[in-house]
Amino acid sequence: MSLDQDTVKRIVEGALFAAGQPMKLEKLAGLFLEEEAPPTEMLVEAINQLKAEYEGRGVMLKEVASGFRFQVEETVGEWVSRLWEEKPARYSRALLETLALIAYRQPITRGEIEEIRGVSVSSHITKTLLEREWIRVVGHRDVPGRPAMYGTTRNFLDYFNLKNLDELPSLAEIRDLDAINAELELVQQGLDPNGQLDVDDGPEDGVDDATTPSQALDSMEEAEVEPAVASADEMIQEAPTDAEESVIVKPDENT
Repeated sequence: MSLDQDTVKRIVEGALFAAGQPMKLEKLAGLFLEEEAPPTEMLVEAINQLKAEYEGRGVMLKEVASGFRFQVEETVGEWVSRLWEEKPARYSRALLETLALIAYRQPITRGEIEEIRGVSVSSHITKTLLEREWIRVVGHRDVPGRPAMYGTTRNFLDYFNLKNLDELPSLAEIRDLDAINAELELVQQGLDPNGQLDVDDGPEDGVDDATTPSQALDSMEEAEVEPAVASADEMIQEAPTDAEESVIVKPDENT
């Protein structure tokens, strides 16, 4: 039995609403019995039709690293966030600068981050990032002590509405708060991409300092950076590349 395009679209729509998490095309295809399985082209067309139908509405269909999902449309996030009484997440400038360096210069060690920023990285910062599954240990630098190297995760991409690392805003965009990637607006308003408030429970490192990822990335040029490194470009370039030192990398299927 073959299914028509409209039926496939409605099945995909219902599945994405019910799943509560992103779904890849392969997982959507697995919903159908062998004798009724639509071709991949029909699933892609269903996704495209749904994107068009939900354009300009209160929810949108978005593709992130883990697949497709429905989420609150950015322009209404301010009002939707009032459903929750908790205060929006507030992250320290130090934490978000650390996350930015990992995102742009991964793999990178804690020592390399400290050298670039000119200040130590507290264990609370790395613990928070690891617990939120925004970063992971991807290997160890092949030098004395074999320090852990950090990289970002699929959860990091999902949280910031990114499909892959290529969608990270450029450093020029980061410096201009008026030109920040619009896909980060939900996060800035305290909503995670699924419409849930995400409150930071970390007690340290000035949680009421820089409040958004874009502000923290923009602040990479400012006072916490040692004077010898005057700009975000220079900070990023100061970190060693993979070619500069040999590394031992652990494979991970989540990236």
